[in-house]
Amino acid sequence: MTESIYPLLPVMLVDDEVQALDSFDIALRSASMNNFIRCQDSRDVIPMLSRQEIEVMLLDLRMPYVSGEELLPLINSDFPEVPVIIITGANDVETAVKCMKHGAFDYMVKPVEKSRLVGGVKRAVELRELQRENRLLKAHVLSDKLENPEAFSEIVTNSASMRPIFQYIEAISNSIRPVLITGETGVGKELVAKAVHTLSSRKGPFVPVNVAGLDDNVFADTLFGHKKGAFTGAEQTRSGLIEKASGGTLFLDEIGDLSTTSQVKLLRLLQDGDFYPLGSDVAKGSNARIIVATNQDLDVLRSSGKFRKDLYYRLCDHHIHTPTLGERLEDLPILVEHFLEKASKALCKKKPTPPDELSILLSTYHFPGNIRELESMVFNAVSSHKSGKLSMETFKSHIFQKHPTFETESKQLLQEKSVLISFHEQLPTLKQAEQVLIDEAMKRANGNQSIASLSLGITRQALNRRLKLNRR
Repeated sequence: MTESIYPLLPVMLVDDEVQALDSFDIALRSASMNNFIRCQDSRDVIPMLSRQEIEVMLLDLRMPYVSGEELLPLINSDFPEVPVIIITGANDVETAVKCMKHGAFDYMVKPVEKSRLVGGVKRAVELRELQRENRLLKAHVLSDKLENPEAFSEIVTNSASMRPIFQYIEAISNSIRPVLITGETGVGKELVAKAVHTLSSRKGPFVPVNVAGLDDNVFADTLFGHKKGAFTGAEQTRSGLIEKASGGTLFLDEIGDLSTTSQVKLLRLLQDGDFYPLGSDVAKGSNARIIVATNQDLDVLRSSGKFRKDLYYRLCDHHIHTPTLGERLEDLPILVEHFLEKASKALCKKKPTPPDELSILLSTYHFPGNIRELESMVFNAVSSHKSGKLSMETFKSHIFQKHPTFETESKQLLQEKSVLISFHEQLPTLKQAEQVLIDEAMKRANGNQSIASLSLGITRQALNRRLKLNRR
């Protein structure tokens, strides 16, 4: 099993009693934390902080040499970014108030319950993560640079709309909190998830799974695994995907299709960090990062009661929305080139040369299937290609004849936009209206009559005749 370091910076445990240090260590390790610095001599605290940046400090209040009460104001003054959780055996309100005034993040009385200790440390870690993310986002905005552009090499784009998304990914990549990726079908949500995983520097694998259509038992078995004999046919123990993703990333696609019962199981995993394999009453810890994706509007599902509110808010810590192909049409030429190269290699053919008009034709189409649909169109064209320039006929056929939902989608668009064209009180003449339509079609087609005629639903010859008449 691959073990990743969590938290990113060590938790510093300061107590003069070895037994107390051991109990803190055990409690935090049960919550998948494994990055610690132990300090038994309070005189070493400030020198250690000067040498090593830490995530959070657990500080005993009563110690020989230098007490926690003396250390706290020094730490708050010289290392104000470090959250300090005071641990003390004295249940004294006056001391607690004094510590909070001196900048303590939290105050706990021994013996500290495990859940209280773990919860306090996790809150402090989340605070540090937010502080780092804010600094990184501010630096990215001011510099307008990407620190690791190679991490996005699989996402083919020159679109300005993708740059802030990449900068946000760089800022949140090392966070342990879940990531929600939204966007229409075919926009490349899994590629975005892979980029987050790559930048996280997690040593474990990237494990994707589509949860759409999985019933509750199959979902639990797929994620958590089972013990031998857990159910009929379970002839041997099998690990789930959450274990296979240990130290890495588990990517759950189509999370909007998850049943309410399965949503509860996922929520428990996210809240507690542990899970139960089917047939087992012994919990297992998980240190896999969870990334989820959906093409549905979770806010609408939440409002209608189909998606749990607590899970919704748990997943919304980091939200990445992936734009449609229609929102990044400037990427069409490089995407076509990329898919031509890919298709040619896959089909063992020489890469064809696309006609100049192809990008113009494609820019007039709304691409309901987004980048995935474009890839399919290019592969189809290359498969029937013989020699010379790539034919546009397969693209035209797909757009205007063979797309099974094109007519339906057009009707839906008309229904949604009850007024497709609006007029002033005085109606234009047919000739004036025709001229406006032709001008707009020619503008969208960059002056290409063949493509403009397709948009208008007339032949190229008919458009040419109208253009000549209108020039007279």
